[in-house]
Amino acid sequence: CLITRVKNDVTQRYAAIGTGNFNEDTARVYTDHLLLTSDKKITNEVYKAFNFFNVNYRKDNYYHLVLSPFFLRNKLTLLIDNEIKNAKAGKKAFIYMKLNNLTDRELINHLYEASNAGVNIRLIVRGMFSLVTGIKDQSENIKAIGIVDRFLEHTRFMIFCNGGNEEYYISSADLMPRNIEHRIEVTCPIFDKNIRSELMQIFNIQWNDTVKARKLDASLSNKFVKSDKKPVHSQVEVYNFIKKIHEKSS
Repeated sequence: CLITRVKNDVTQRYAAIGTGNFNEDTARVYTDHLLLTSDKKITNEVYKAFNFFNVNYRKDNYYHLVLSPFFLRNKLTLLIDNEIKNAKAGKKAFIYMKLNNLTDRELINHLYEASNAGVNIRLIVRGMFSLVTGIKDQSENIKAIGIVDRFLEHTRFMIFCNGGNEEYYISSADLMPRNIEHRIEVTCPIFDKNIRSELMQIFNIQWNDTVKARKLDASLSNKFVKSDKKPVHSQVEVYNFIKKIHEKSS
């Protein structure tokens, strides 16, 4: 969504970039993230993205947004390669992803390569999942869970360690060939430190779920995650976390 406001010959743009669409039928049961911003680095490129539908023979340059089907595969490859390089250099390296589906074979193989290099990979995937975790000399450093609960987990975001200078992205795309190669999808960097912190905390809350999370492993048994500690019901905890933030800001 893009709003353009002109006042006293000054143009101001506001963009809303989400991990899901505006759908009145699903709004009560789907959970998504949406960035509302007036940052020109983002809004000017959202304008370009919308303009593409008017002149789709012209592919503009983008320095912040990552559009499918043009740039996403290459961008993700570069981000994973960077984690591989840092892991091999003895630096901290991790990849955290929250997705609906992960089926793209090329990216899965690249994640295997990252695992073999020592990159710590955590995946939260609700739906289709073609990667096999915990296989010796293939995916020993990859762990994955899926959460199915009252609300449908529809958010997509990714966090890359980047040598300690973490990079955060929200995306409308799942890591499937159809989304990467055949659809217009937008992946957006998150620059605001507070929002980045919120995303990391939400990921950690969900990663530690012991009520609705199931292990996605080679056995395909999808067993619930068990713990002797106090139960963590992530959808409830995330709701309380976000509610607390808004209470502080109001």
